[in-house]
Amino acid sequence: MRNIDHVISGGTKGLTGSGRSHQIWNPSTGEVQAEVALGDAALLDHAVAIAKKVQPGWAATNPQRRARVMFAYKQLIEENMQELAELLASEHGKVVDDAKGDVQRGLEVIEYACGIPQVLKGEYTQGAGPGIDVYSMRQPIGIGAGITPFNFPAMIPMWMFGMAIAAGNAFILKPSERDPSVPVRLAELFLEAGAPEGLLQVVHGDKEIVDAILDHPDIAGVSFVGSSDIAQYIYSRGTANNKRVQAFGGAKNHGIVMPDADLDMVVNDLAGAAFGSAGERCMALPVVVPVGEDTADALREKLIPAINALRIGVSNDPDAHYGPVVTPEHKARIEGWIDTAEKEGAEVVIDGRGFSLQGHEKGFFVGPTLLDRVTTTMESYQEEIFGPVLQIVRAKDFEEALRLPSEHQYGNGVAIFTRNGHAAREFAHRVNVGMVGINVPIPVPVAYHSFGGWKRSGFGDIDQYGTEGLRFWTKTKKVTQRWPDGGGDGSNAFVIPTMG
Repeated sequence: MRNIDHVISGGTKGLTGSGRSHQIWNPSTGEVQAEVALGDAALLDHAVAIAKKVQPGWAATNPQRRARVMFAYKQLIEENMQELAELLASEHGKVVDDAKGDVQRGLEVIEYACGIPQVLKGEYTQGAGPGIDVYSMRQPIGIGAGITPFNFPAMIPMWMFGMAIAAGNAFILKPSERDPSVPVRLAELFLEAGAPEGLLQVVHGDKEIVDAILDHPDIAGVSFVGSSDIAQYIYSRGTANNKRVQAFGGAKNHGIVMPDADLDMVVNDLAGAAFGSAGERCMALPVVVPVGEDTADALREKLIPAINALRIGVSNDPDAHYGPVVTPEHKARIEGWIDTAEKEGAEVVIDGRGFSLQGHEKGFFVGPTLLDRVTTTMESYQEEIFGPVLQIVRAKDFEEALRLPSEHQYGNGVAIFTRNGHAAREFAHRVNVGMVGINVPIPVPVAYHSFGGWKRSGFGDIDQYGTEGLRFWTKTKKVTQRWPDGGGDGSNAFVIPTMG
């Protein structure tokens, strides 16, 4: 039985934390493999005190030297990619190749952060007025905190702390207690890359430590990814305490299939987007919307054999398309949603309930599930299932298909599959969703753009990573300067300055 501790400068000797711990499952076997210590407000106070000491020196380090640490960190992540992926897969359940993708998408933000000297540059206007110049500079907010979900234990932490630290902040990470080993390892590698001790710390916990983060007066900004109800709570409580907060919530991403779409390509894309990582992705594609009955029938006919051909296996099975879900509670929740959909009148075309993998009968496996004749009034359509379940909602025409994702409570991602450039352009322009894919099933923007959904998928005004991430983790100082030559008489000292 492994015991996973916090990562705090100087160690945790003498810090009792809450005295509580949380069990970590091996989802493939259904056995407990480790325990993680849970912290409390006093432990967080200690971590913040350390961060306050180290942050000013780091902020004063010139951006080029900060970038060198990020370059070294990038190299260490690449060298340890296999280890990180296997560790991630063992606690989350996703297959190793998918876990490598988790690490890689986080690494891409670290790569972007390597260019921090360029992106940190401010603006300068010479001669904005008589003898007056105006310039701006970006300065770190101080101490940032990240509260991250179980489904991407490498990618999302790196999205947050990569930008925050490169910009000159100290960072405290509160990862999911379900799979905390990779975040701990990421912090260890960051220290190995040459970062000052205490710059990146990891504290484990549940609601007690989350509330302590939201209430702590010395934490200036909080980034969160998780469910929408918790995101709204995080945003409300954090902003009430005068913090800068970005909080990203749930999703119900739709894939619109036009009559002219390449259905073979669509089926291949849907298999990965709906069932990859057992559907435990906020950018999964769990709802497909074929336009017209003929399109729906043809798509369904092609989907059935493709879904039946999916291979489910343990996380280290190189031939598996996806592995188990993260906990027994989550498995029960997913199967409960399938029950609900069936009671609501959805047709269960392929049923993944009760799936058992030979030799791993205690593992948390859910078979791929296909539901047809789903309607917008069904609770199973309105809420996020977060499992290997694909729902078919039939639309009579383009306008109805456009309206479905636009009117849904979530607005994270959406995709349209078509050969018609006009339809794609019209859809991208009009749909009320934050991230749009055109013949791309999972439209997660690259690291030098930004990530963020709308409506109940995102609370706050600034997105993750890219220039948006830089904006979130810095504050802009504006300077207006004049160097007097001794000729002024002060006669206009009481008139508001203008540039006229």
